[in-house]
Amino acid sequence: MTATPSPPLDGRCLPAGCKELGLASPDEQPQLRADAARNRALLLEAASRLVAEEGMANLTMEAVAAAAKVGKGTVFRRFGDRFGLLLALLNQREEQLQAAFITGPPPLGPEAPALERLHAFGPAVIRHEHTHSDLYMAARTDAARHYTVPAHRLRLTHIAMLLRQIGAGGDTELLAQSLLSYLDPTLVHHLLTQRGMSVERLDAGWHDLVARLTAGAKG
Repeated sequence: MTATPSPPLDGRCLPAGCKELGLASPDEQPQLRADAARNRALLLEAASRLVAEEGMANLTMEAVAAAAKVGKGTVFRRFGDRFGLLLALLNQREEQLQAAFITGPPPLGPEAPALERLHAFGPAVIRHEHTHSDLYMAARTDAARHYTVPAHRLRLTHIAMLLRQIGAGGDTELLAQSLLSYLDPTLVHHLLTQRGMSVERLDAGWHDLVARLTAGAKG
C-alpha cells in the first residue's frame, strides 16, 4: 500500500520571505505602540539582567518590576504571568536562531544545498538550546503549549521544506516531527546533563538520523 503524503504545511511559514515568528502567543497584538514597545524592551532587559546575575530561580514578576523601577502591575499587564515573561525572554533567544537558518550564511542559510542545511540545523539547535538550557527548562512547564507556539511551527516547517527539497519522499510532516523530536530541549538537556553525553555525540546522532531518513532521496 502506498502511503498518502500529508498536505503541505502552511506556505506562509516557509523561511523564504517568512516574517519573524517567535514564541509569542497567537492572540498577541502584532504591533505595539512605540512607548509600549519601549517599555516591553526595558522590562525584558531587566529580566535578562536578573537571570544573568541571580539565576532563573530568582526571576519573579516582583523582581523584574523592582529592577525596571516600575510597578508590579506594569509587568503583569505586559506579560500576563511568569510563564508569559519566560516565553518573551525565550522569544528573544529564538529570534537569533531563526535569523541564522532563515537568512544567515551557509551552511544554515538559504545559499547552501538543502541536505547540507538539514545536517547543519541539528547541531545549531542543540548548541543553542544547551546555551540557554535554564530558560528552555523553565519555560517547559506547559508541555502541550510547546507544540502550538509559532517557533515550534517554524522549526517544523523549515525541516519539512528541506526534506521536500531533498526529495526524501514519504510523509514529510511526520518525518519532520521525528527529526524535531530529537531536538526537544528537555531531551537534549537530559542527555547532556543526566546521561553525560557530549554535544559531539548528539551531533553525530543527528547526522546519522538525517542520513538514514534521506538515504532514498531522489534529489
